[in-house]
Amino acid sequence: MAQASRRKTRLRSHTGIELPRLIGVVHLPPLGGAPASRGLTPSEALAHAGEWAVAEVRALTRAGFEGIIIENLGDAPFFKDRVPAETIASMSVIAAACREVTDLPLGINLLRNDGASALAVAAVTGSPFIRVNVISGVVATDQGLIEGKGAELVRERARLGVEREVAIFADVLVKHARTLSSDDLEIALEDTALRGGADAVILTGASTGRAADPKMLERAGEIARAHGIATFVGSGATLDSLEFLSRTVSGVIVGSALREGGRAGAPLNARQIRAFSREFHKQYQRGAKIGRRARGARSK
Repeated sequence: MAQASRRKTRLRSHTGIELPRLIGVVHLPPLGGAPASRGLTPSEALAHAGEWAVAEVRALTRAGFEGIIIENLGDAPFFKDRVPAETIASMSVIAAACREVTDLPLGINLLRNDGASALAVAAVTGSPFIRVNVISGVVATDQGLIEGKGAELVRERARLGVEREVAIFADVLVKHARTLSSDDLEIALEDTALRGGADAVILTGASTGRAADPKMLERAGEIARAHGIATFVGSGATLDSLEFLSRTVSGVIVGSALREGGRAGAPLNARQIRAFSREFHKQYQRGAKIGRRARGARSK
């Protein structure tokens, strides 16, 4: 098993689970049954996607990332909730293969919003977190109306006995969507983390690769700190934005900015992933030192 970087910026959720702060995204090519995999049998599509994932996991591990999330980006157009059985099987095989080449925590995201299957894959492969786009409320998306199923997901996690082993990351005012519930940021954060059952919340721009509004991030950071909620930016993070992000959110989930041309689904760029990791650790460790000094000054 490859050894991950030991540079780590500690973070715990409001529920007490330890979380990685710098998470790289593996954008999988199409899996068996997806429209873009036509011409390949499910086993051939799995072999290609598995090789792609293992190579990206090794690269992100070497670069000093703290966690990795695997998502079926190539399967568009996405089912709004339950994905087919062959997709679940493929993700399980890929996650198990990736676990063999890294000691970083792996996450599972089954687009668009199949939290139950992501949880199942995580539980059987020993992957310690999942991402769910909608855990609370109702949103209008390009897949239709999606309702949050936090009650079912949190209870299923308890039934499987992994409530301390698998953390739930969930989006707030999720991208590629318009909320039909409260669009008040404070209410949305509280509903997602304190009522919906998420261990960490994710803030994004309007779509994949687009940056989140800086004022929204600043406000979200203030609200989250008051409740002890871990916040992550989940789209649009760049090298240039890391200094600002280190002052506003707990961590970063990044995919597009690590890739050739900044395009989601393109191959990783080795130089970009190393540069991003170095700058992240520099800024977040600097921010942690400033925070410790500020807390020390207040206590005097």
